[in-house]
Amino acid sequence: MGKLIKFIAVFILIYAAFSLAGFLFPVDRPWYDGLDKPSWTPSGSTIGIIWAILYGFIAFSVTYAGFKNGFKQLGVWFWSTFIINYITNQLFSFFQFDLKDLLLAAVDTSLVALSSLLLVILLFRWEKLSALLLIPYFLWSLFATFLAFTFFQMNPDQTFFSWM
Repeated sequence: MGKLIKFIAVFILIYAAFSLAGFLFPVDRPWYDGLDKPSWTPSGSTIGIIWAILYGFIAFSVTYAGFKNGFKQLGVWFWSTFIINYITNQLFSFFQFDLKDLLLAAVDTSLVALSSLLLVILLFRWEKLSALLLIPYFLWSLFATFLAFTFFQMNPDQTFFSWM
């Protein structure tokens, strides 16, 4: 029973950590609603639901791999990539909703996509189920990158430097 409680605690910790940016850098609705967006932009509630599911996949993937193989066994490359992925994931909300810099947000999402792909590759050697659980995150990150660059193309004046 003790191992299950630790598993749940680690899962919740990772899930909460990934959810943090939504609380620290909430969407500036009037600004966001005023942006030009492609017709295929998902609604805010759809995006929120997808991220909630993906954060569950990320948390379960890392927790499962860590408990099954040992967290230290995952290695420095995995943990370095995971930290980079976490930081870039969190920075997106800061760049887009706090700085209102669509170019930085788009570049950042490309780093999230790249680091999520690296996580899939690195985890595949340790735990295939964990790696497979991160594939939707990678695919959504690719879509988010395309969407973010489209936002920037449609609103090129929305960069931090244009406000100066």
